[in-house]
This record gives sequence, C-alpha cells and structure tokens, in this order.
Amino acid sequence: MSRFHDRIHPAVQSELDAAAREEELGNAQAAFRHLQHAHVLGQMSTLLHVRVHWLMLRWALRHRRPREVLGQLTRLVGAATKTALGWVPQGNTGGSDVSPFRRMPIEAELQRQIDAARRH
Repeated sequence: MSRFHDRIHPAVQSELDAAAREEELGNAQAAFRHLQHAHVLGQMSTLLHVRVHWLMLRWALRHRRPREVLGQLTRLVGAATKTALGWVPQGNTGGSDVSPFRRMPIEAELQRQIDAARRH
C-alpha cells in the first residue's frame, strides 16, 4: 500500500462510518452523499476506490436502484483495473448520475484532506 493510502484512509473511514450511521437512521440520500465523499477522498488508492464502489453497489441493492447497481458494477471493474494506472477523473463523485470519465470540482474540505495526505 502507498503512503497516500495510509494517510487518506482515516478520512475515508470517517466518511464510511458517517454513511453507516445515516443508513441506520434511514437517511439513504445522506448515506450515499457520505459514500460520494469517501469516493472523492480515496479514489487515488486502488483498494479504497474498489471498497467504496463495493459499498455503493451494496447501497444500490438495498435501495433497489437498478441504474445505480449497473453503474456500480461497471465502476467496480474500472476502479480495480484503471486506478493503479492513474486513469481516475479527479473529483468524480462515483455515482451513476455522472459519467465515470467526468472530472469534477472537489469540495474545499475534501481537497484540504487530499492535499494533507499528499504532503506528508
């Protein structure tokens, strides 16, 4: 694993924990938003990138979202095969509502955490 992975992992895990809490409260959309944050934070680590798409797939199955299920299945393959090559559109939130190739602006707080993980 890379140093970036080790440094960004706590921030990703924090978002995953928040997603689980929101899910338990029945807040499906808030849970998915935290999964999207985890995706933006962890998408430069193959392991984290694949893990987040796996959790997004499970979310889509639980909430019976067939379009999201199909989108996550293709994104899982992409995350597993393309991340290590650096073929990741930075800032992409990872949901099927956006192209898997689209670069997107990164929220300031998430960018701060990414920058900190890259610096150390």
